Amino acid sequence: MFMDRSEELIGRYQATGRGFGFLIPEEGEDCFIPPRAQGGAWNGDTVSVRITEEDPQTGRRVAKVTQVLERANKTVVGVLEKHDHALWLRPDSERLPSLIQVVTRRRSLRAGERAAVSMTSFGGDRRPPMGTLKETFGPADQRQSAVAAILYSHDIHRDFPPEVMEQTRAIPQFVQTAAMAGRLDLRDKTIITIDGASSKDFDDAVSLEQDDKGRWVLGVHIADVSHYVQPGTPLDLEAYERGTSVYFADQVVPMLPEALSNGICSLNPQVDRLALSCIMTLDREGAVVDHQIAKSVIRSTERMTYGDCNKLLAEEDPALAVKYDHILPMLKDMAALAKILDGRRRRRGGLDLETQESQVLCDENGEPVAVVLRRQGESEKLIEAFMLAANECVAEHLSRAQKPCVYRVHEKPSQEKTDALRTLVAPLGYDLKTADGPGLQKLLDWAKGKPEEGAVSMMVLRSLMKARYDGENLGHFGLAAPYYCHFTSPIRRYPDLMVHRILTAILDGKWDKEGRKLTAAVPRAALQSSQRELAAQESEREIEKRYLAEYMSHQIGEKFTGAITGVTRFGLFVMVAGGVEGLLPAEALPAGPWEYDEARLTLEGPNGRYTLGMELEVECSAADPVSGQVDFILPGGVPVPPRKSRKEEKPQPPRRKEGKGRGRAMHVPKRRKGGKKR
Repeated sequence: MFMDRSEELIGRYQATGRGFGFLIPEEGEDCFIPPRAQGGAWNGDTVSVRITEEDPQTGRRVAKVTQVLERANKTVVGVLEKHDHALWLRPDSERLPSLIQVVTRRRSLRAGERAAVSMTSFGGDRRPPMGTLKETFGPADQRQSAVAAILYSHDIHRDFPPEVMEQTRAIPQFVQTAAMAGRLDLRDKTIITIDGASSKDFDDAVSLEQDDKGRWVLGVHIADVSHYVQPGTPLDLEAYERGTSVYFADQVVPMLPEALSNGICSLNPQVDRLALSCIMTLDREGAVVDHQIAKSVIRSTERMTYGDCNKLLAEEDPALAVKYDHILPMLKDMAALAKILDGRRRRRGGLDLETQESQVLCDENGEPVAVVLRRQGESEKLIEAFMLAANECVAEHLSRAQKPCVYRVHEKPSQEKTDALRTLVAPLGYDLKTADGPGLQKLLDWAKGKPEEGAVSMMVLRSLMKARYDGENLGHFGLAAPYYCHFTSPIRRYPDLMVHRILTAILDGKWDKEGRKLTAAVPRAALQSSQRELAAQESEREIEKRYLAEYMSHQIGEKFTGAITGVTRFGLFVMVAGGVEGLLPAEALPAGPWEYDEARLTLEGPNGRYTLGMELEVECSAADPVSGQVDFILPGGVPVPPRKSRKEEKPQPPRRKEGKGRGRAMHVPKRRKGGKKR
């Protein structure tokens, strides 16, 4: 097979921490980057590579980095160390070089503190990487410092700048009479919010009644944040930079200051609030036959919780039914309509992905004391169905009006991903014939109630493309929706705020004046919001791992029943009750050797085979709140000795040659064979 060895490719360099890496191009298959061919690239850098050969066994292209085009690691977080009176940072990420020399004038720094440096040099030509100290987070052996460092590394800040707080303080905490002028007055309507018991920011409320033709009239009323957060103001610029609120354990880093998110913008009960209302008329099959989008003023009748609504709908609490008898008929009608909408979505090919999410419960000191699985009850599904309906309605409204919109898009899976999914589910006994919406839903339905349900759901999720924001309407594969945007959460998502601004400009008759600026802002907001959403998700996931590990550190020796969620050559990932996932190392399995099948994700040995979804009983043998790692063994097994991590290995910073002013190349300790890869 002919191969052009002069071919140049551009993509992202993905390091492994084991000397080699991969090029992830924008299109096409990955390329293997062998040891000493990374050309000074660090994990995440955008690079240019030259194809050098093709592996005859795998067919994978082999390449060499020729140029680093853009650095990804402008800030690096790690633990401070002192060697030969010099200060060094050992990065938390094992995908980065082992030591970075730290430049600072601060004299009080101690080894063992977690810190962040701003990179000034990425090393090379026998010079070590160097960075300027930017921030310290406290002792590295504490979960709190790890959490603070994760937020910092993703550019997530708890505090708001002074100019933002100054603007916030100038906003009245009550709706002024002038602001209600010209709005649709819905204060006499029965409108309720339904949220979690601990929620404080209520940005959506719902109402339901019937018209004179017996059709449903569903109102979805969303806090009018755009009235208070005007374009170009300090509040707006800060919200744009944040892009989204960040949630973890019992804490939130909000997109907007609390006086807005929990105050004047929150649809609190029995007070006037400004809103944007999407009022949809639906037939008995759940099809929207008419709609109205209006600036409104509402007064929420009740602040309901998911727990109470679930009890009311299940008729479990007579006293609660008496307390809320004035809204109970509407609530039951809402549940009936939600089932109709959900059935309609399922029939058109929408996926019902009920992923299991862990919820960490903390005590009054913020320490994790329990882990439970979040499960959707009837009221959670009700609100989700109504929000989906409003989001679709608004997106179609703007598309048909030929006005710009920040769409929420979800493209169909690639052929490569669907082929991989088909291979993965084959050993479970399932033949995936088609990977469209109905085909994937059949797979999910087949796995429901089986031990492998969680693993199959995760495999399907990983086979899908990543949902993102875009100025072009590309549809939403997962929902089987030709039009979709985010309209319902402007308190915590910037794209929703942009959609509100576009609607407001149209409703106020100011499109000719403001339309050009809003149109130009859409692609920028879509890209920024997609990037900030990824940063929020990554930080939430990393922080949750620390809380889960801290909880599990008090469960050492306890036995759990779980299912295999991941198979690697170095062991099995097992998820146990509460959604806690840990590693069962290959060394802790019965005597091998164990052969790893990468295509089918199995470990097979003389004593059996381990596959995705298989049920296992395991025992917690170790848990590290700092790294977030949890380790399991088989019941009665011998714990695997802790692997020596890089931070425990003897560091070897560069030394100067005698009589020379030039430093010798820094030695990077090799990863121990068989060491963990996370």
